[in-house]
Amino acid sequence: MTHRFYIVDVFAERSYSGNQLAVVVGAEALSDETMQQLAAETNYSETTFVTPEPEDDGGYRVRIFTPAREIAFAGHPILGTAWVLRHHIASEASGPVRLNLAVGQVPVSFEVSSEGGEVAWFLAPPVSLGMTCDREPIAAALGVSPEDIEASFPVQQISAGTSAMIVPLRSLDALRRSKLDLDAFATLGAEGFPPLVYLFCRQTHHPQNNLCARFFFEAHGVREDPATGNGAAFLGAYLLEHRFFPGPLLSVRIEQGYEIRRPSLVMLRARMVDGSREVSVGGYVIPTVRGELM
Repeated sequence: MTHRFYIVDVFAERSYSGNQLAVVVGAEALSDETMQQLAAETNYSETTFVTPEPEDDGGYRVRIFTPAREIAFAGHPILGTAWVLRHHIASEASGPVRLNLAVGQVPVSFEVSSEGGEVAWFLAPPVSLGMTCDREPIAAALGVSPEDIEASFPVQQISAGTSAMIVPLRSLDALRRSKLDLDAFATLGAEGFPPLVYLFCRQTHHPQNNLCARFFFEAHGVREDPATGNGAAFLGAYLLEHRFFPGPLLSVRIEQGYEIRRPSLVMLRARMVDGSREVSVGGYVIPTVRGELM
């Protein structure tokens, strides 16, 4: 069986920026071991494997692998996979593209931005807010001082299939200096905190943007994501919960990836609906490569 694959840049405003994603079509014919080996071969933050035909509920079954393990939910794989389905697999279909993930079905819609580009948006699954921790241990794990962390907002674990720690920093300088040390993080890990850390600050590289972020995670050592959709979904719930911005509606532009020369733009919308948080994450998707597995 021929397995087509595509490489796309997600949350990218131009080619060779944003977060790379490999999408392999024909997941039903590949073993778990083969999928993990292919994810390690691409060595991208994530590689997805999708069935070419929808299931009975209209959703396409998608599995997401990092170079080290399978995960239940991640943002840029959702948008990139949906874009490939819309443009190459189910181009005649109308309405949202529905992906069946381990966390449930996630719809992806497409709209034209004010700049004229096509933006893909996913509605995040329910997000839960978890434990908080003191500034001192996370500052030590990130190589910054406790004073570099905002005192008015908590360091908090957020979850939706996967979990990450949200860390509010006071400056772009602190964001640049940050680096996750897994040995120093061990005490937090023993308390149940995951070695996935999403840092953000109000200062930005470009005035039209609202926040700047970085995301570190463990996968055969520490890696840094150029753009993190699930982290942005976690952040949306966090911003609403702690009223980081005034008002009940959020529309936020998040920069990421500048420190690793993959500038990215993540768009975030969040609001309260009938007492529940509704969070959507969007971005541009740019194709770069297509081919077949040998």
